[in-house]
Amino acid sequence: MKLKFFQLAMVVAILSFTACNKGTGQTAMSGNADLNNELDSVSYSLGVDIGKSLKSSGVDNINMDVFITGLSQALKGDSVQINQQDAQMLIRGYFQKARMATMQKNLEEGRKWLAENAKKEGVVTTESGLQYKVIKKGEGPLPTDTDVVKVHYKGTLVDGTKFDSSYDRGQAFETKVSGRIIKGWTEALKLMPVGSKYIFYIPTELAYGQNVRPGGPIEPNVPLIFEMELLEIVPPADNTNK
Repeated sequence: MKLKFFQLAMVVAILSFTACNKGTGQTAMSGNADLNNELDSVSYSLGVDIGKSLKSSGVDNINMDVFITGLSQALKGDSVQINQQDAQMLIRGYFQKARMATMQKNLEEGRKWLAENAKKEGVVTTESGLQYKVIKKGEGPLPTDTDVVKVHYKGTLVDGTKFDSSYDRGQAFETKVSGRIIKGWTEALKLMPVGSKYIFYIPTELAYGQNVRPGGPIEPNVPLIFEMELLEIVPPADNTNK
């Protein structure tokens, strides 16, 4: 069962406190940790996991001295300076503000990136804001909304980070053009004759927008790049159940 963030934080605190009591002599602020046993390795791994979760949530900095003081007071049962209810409200509010700041930053940077990309040779921008570049134009028919197609694709962020690829799975992706896919894909597929290979630059409004999985490779409000190869339109007799 997946632990919630605050449960994980408590596990880390307990493990770290136990490790210090056993004389490991390591703290989170002393550089590289000495991983001498399973407890050390688990403690370190949980710390890395939570650190990445914090960073992906928009927390780029934390006062480690104050953080450790809070942990120590709670673990020892001492009086704490902020009660649990107020602490949870502060944390929720901080994360909400951090997420809003990240979304606004991503939106502004994404629009700026697309504006610059639109100036590049061979890049075409449609009325919706979708951008594309033809790598190879096929001679087959254009798909329509009701067609089912087979596509090979690779999805990346604007910094080149790959987040998905049908090539890696060794199997083409099959979908209805107007099916449960992002708007940018529906428009893109109808621009490609069968046999084509295009690169599409999809604004967040035509991609996932703010509706992304927390902690995943795609942040809210970012544009996406898809290299797409339209292999075929599946004959109607073969797609009646799609």
